[in-house]
Amino acid sequence: MLRNVTNDRSIHRHKRSGLWQRCTNARLLKQVHASMLVNGFNSNASALREFIFAAAVSISCTIDYAHQVFASITEPDAFMWNTIIRGSARSGNPLNAISLYSQMESQYFTPDCFTFPYLFKACTKLSWVKMGFGIHGKVVTFGFESNKFVRNALIHFHANCGDLSVATALFDHSAERDVVAWSALTAGYARRGNLDIARQLFDRMPVRDLVSWNVMITGYAKQGEMENARRLFDEVPRRDVVTWNAVIAGYVSCGSNMKALEMFEEMRSVGEQPDEVTMLSLLSACTGDGDLDVGQKIHSSLLEKGSGNLSILLGNALIDMYAKCGSIQRALEVFEGMTNKDVSTWNSAIGGLAFHGHAEEAINLFKDMLRTKIRPNEITFVGVLVACSHAGNVEEGRRYFNLMRSKYKIEPNIKHYGCMVDNLGRAGLLNEAFEFVETMAIDPNAIVWRTLLGACRIHGNVELGRRANEQLLRMRTNESGDYVLLSNIYASQGEWGGAEKVRKSMDDSGVMKEAGFSLIEANNMSVKQFLFDSKVNKSIRESKDVKSVKTCEYVAKSYTT
Repeated sequence: MLRNVTNDRSIHRHKRSGLWQRCTNARLLKQVHASMLVNGFNSNASALREFIFAAAVSISCTIDYAHQVFASITEPDAFMWNTIIRGSARSGNPLNAISLYSQMESQYFTPDCFTFPYLFKACTKLSWVKMGFGIHGKVVTFGFESNKFVRNALIHFHANCGDLSVATALFDHSAERDVVAWSALTAGYARRGNLDIARQLFDRMPVRDLVSWNVMITGYAKQGEMENARRLFDEVPRRDVVTWNAVIAGYVSCGSNMKALEMFEEMRSVGEQPDEVTMLSLLSACTGDGDLDVGQKIHSSLLEKGSGNLSILLGNALIDMYAKCGSIQRALEVFEGMTNKDVSTWNSAIGGLAFHGHAEEAINLFKDMLRTKIRPNEITFVGVLVACSHAGNVEEGRRYFNLMRSKYKIEPNIKHYGCMVDNLGRAGLLNEAFEFVETMAIDPNAIVWRTLLGACRIHGNVELGRRANEQLLRMRTNESGDYVLLSNIYASQGEWGGAEKVRKSMDDSGVMKEAGFSLIEANNMSVKQFLFDSKVNKSIRESKDVKSVKTCEYVAKSYTT
């Protein structure tokens, strides 16, 4: 027999007593719990409600402790059930909310109208469409479909990952007076890329709250329509950090990193405080542009704000930024200073060391990682194999390549195969490298063949270089660099006829070689500095070194075509 429980609306307007308001972290929470046990309050329903609310909702990172205490409660009431489900739905593991609901049903508790919104929130986060439809059936069974909170949660679920037509059908005349329902439906269409319909809904809204504006700005930004996003950003009556973040992230994803940084300066000038999302976007912009100076300023601002103990996400972003901007020492300082690390933290540090040529340090760091019991993933092994390649450690590279498959059950992808080909090629084991490519479990791509071609250039192997080039031609890549590499192989061996044939084949195929240049920065502007120097060319021609003269001729042709 079902136990009927009165709807406890206090979960939405719950106010903590003075004791619980002062309980702001896990240590204080456990002290209060200990006091409850000593003084016999562990059987007091009111005290238990307060405790579950604090542990599951109010205090961060204590949901697991809330689960432990909840499991020990003999007869939890509706408020406790709804609160623990609410906290679980908001946590990093929303699956627990669905599991708790199953327990709730198995103990013959009747869910109320405040139970279902949290379940739909969990289903949306998990993208569990079938489960969401099943819970929708429960809503109909219990007669809650017309309830405002449940209906809005249904619209949000169906708009985001369920059935848009169902979400639209739920959006009836009664919902049209609810700004939350408007925003949920508009967000659903925007997130699924139906920006035209989303904009029509947005324009029809009788009242637009900040959420509605942010939904449309974010929708345009994610689709790369930055002109529309910026136009709405300029029109919004009031902005919050989410508004700024949407536009900044949009510019970063479009590659307009300078505009993103300009938006950040404007954000600070109007007194809006950035949050972690802002900083992650900005660090991504600095990484993309290689702007170490701005990245260091962002790091300094994080330290000034008292973020010395960085979150894992921010720490990882800083390591990645410093490594990719060439400051591997600063990257390692951030790594060493992080209290908590995940696999991405280790990957960023190992990869940074490997790509900067610190092969031995990268491999040693990988060994440290294994000692911490953090399980490496496919990205970890890319960094390790790159380190082995740069160090010329062929045998060690083979060992880690095999370890990846045998112990960690990671199937190699094209990057892993490419690293092994590079390792063998650098070591001059060209025949073995070609045999390795022929036995790969996946088809080699142009990068693999180009790696082999480059190795043939280094070791002067004309025959194998020709074979690699033939494979590239079959792929119809028509990259000028492939022709130049093969031409250089012939030239390095003094086979000028072969070099001329490659050059003619390049001309006949209509492949153009862009003039070589480097980039320098002057007065905050990037300037191309062409490498081909007519004076140098002239001095070589006047020399009596035939090989130098011939090489100069082909280089000159490549640069000036």
